[in-house]
Amino acid sequence: MSKRQESKKRASKQDWLEAALEMLESAGIDAVRVEKLAARLGISKSGFYWHFRDRSDLQQQLLEFWAHEYTEIISDNPQFLEGNPEQRLEKVARMIHDYQLNRFDLAMWAWAKHDPMAAAAVENTLKMRLAHLRGIFSDMGFTGYELEMRTMLFVSYFTCEPDAFVKLPIRKRKRLDKLRLALFSKA
Repeated sequence: MSKRQESKKRASKQDWLEAALEMLESAGIDAVRVEKLAARLGISKSGFYWHFRDRSDLQQQLLEFWAHEYTEIISDNPQFLEGNPEQRLEKVARMIHDYQLNRFDLAMWAWAKHDPMAAAAVENTLKMRLAHLRGIFSDMGFTGYELEMRTMLFVSYFTCEPDAFVKLPIRKRKRLDKLRLALFSKA
């Protein structure tokens, strides 16, 4: 690519954030550097400063982006309030699988272990997830420890699933999803 072509290529804020998430997942937060992101995007690093003040600003916006794109997209979506609780739980599970909304969770948890800003963001995101699912399980009639156990188990399972289990053929995954949802839903 010539210098002229390179200078015309631009990356949106979302491009930078998605590249940062991928880098976080593959190499950890210390690897999320402006130079490395620019190289990954195939552009000069000067474009970074159109969207972010500095690396710290990138990290803060990365946490906000992750919370919005991988949690609020469900918890703040009116479509996920429609239907009976079993249908709503199924919609959440399907959305998590279909859009890999749990893809970066373990990388975020790892970052949160060493960074107070990340820890606060991960804790807030976890609270959003728990509150949303607690509402669904409560609507199913669960209370007390049953409610908390199902809520925490659902979140824990979906957080760890992509890294803990091999990729399954779609037919087998759908069958297991159906059984899992029945397990979560039945008293």
